Amino acid sequence: MNANFKSGFVTIIGRPNVGKSTLMNKLIGQKIAITSNKPQTTRNRIQTVYTDMEKGQIIFLDTPGIHKAKNKLGEYMVNVAEKTLNEVDVILWLVEPSNFIGAGEQHIIEQLKKVNTPVILIINKVDTVDKDAVFEYIDTYRKVYDFAEIIPTSALRGNNTDDIIDSIFKYLTYGPQYYDEDTITDQPERAICAEIIREKALHALSDEIPHGIAVGIDQMKERKGIIDIDATIVCERDSHKGIIIGKQGAMLKKIGTNARYEMERLLDTKVNLKLWVKVKKDWRDSDFLIKNFGYREDQ
Repeated sequence: MNANFKSGFVTIIGRPNVGKSTLMNKLIGQKIAITSNKPQTTRNRIQTVYTDMEKGQIIFLDTPGIHKAKNKLGEYMVNVAEKTLNEVDVILWLVEPSNFIGAGEQHIIEQLKKVNTPVILIINKVDTVDKDAVFEYIDTYRKVYDFAEIIPTSALRGNNTDDIIDSIFKYLTYGPQYYDEDTITDQPERAICAEIIREKALHALSDEIPHGIAVGIDQMKERKGIIDIDATIVCERDSHKGIIIGKQGAMLKKIGTNARYEMERLLDTKVNLKLWVKVKKDWRDSDFLIKNFGYREDQ
């Protein structure tokens, strides 16, 4: 075993839609977390693993965005995100490039002041602003919290993402290799497949519906050279069901086709995907149904 091997846990926090999942996918070099331009895309704490046999191993926790909760699912998501802060070795806080520190960011600063964990501030999406302005944004944030480091980056374009990895290793201690070097996530394939379907639905549907959907994998069976997957998209209203299915089933077919393409890349085999749509009213306020869809605070 390499005596200089470092290891530790890193959480990526930030308000919804700042690019946390995009950054994690870029750091890992493979798509694990689903991305969309709609807030609250990530609901569970997804664990991914970055291994460099010379330097060490980083286990990333991609948490739900920290925001003001509106229902039980929202409360669950915020609790998961805030609980993580004390459990990790390094916190990566992602913000958008701006001189204005809004109420959402102020709330996160208050949470960070309660922990002793080193915080690396990542100013994301710097490809969308003037280069000179980035120094102003760094200055704005430097005044409100004592960050271990501040790194401007573009997760989408992969700018400065190597610097992020190098900085994280600075703050990790020498330690064991938790996962073998081929492991990139602790998520079971069923969970990733459910998330892929949810992502494709988020992309295809209008703004109102996606918050109210969950996806359950009913069965996943392998036969010669093909995997049969049956899945159910759960929504909150009959009117939503009609929109998800679409005219003559066109919308559901589009979601299924896009999801199947990505599943086949993930599983490296042919996939036969069947999708159903069910209505379960107000499932986001039901403790039982939230747990039933795999959202558990103890994970």
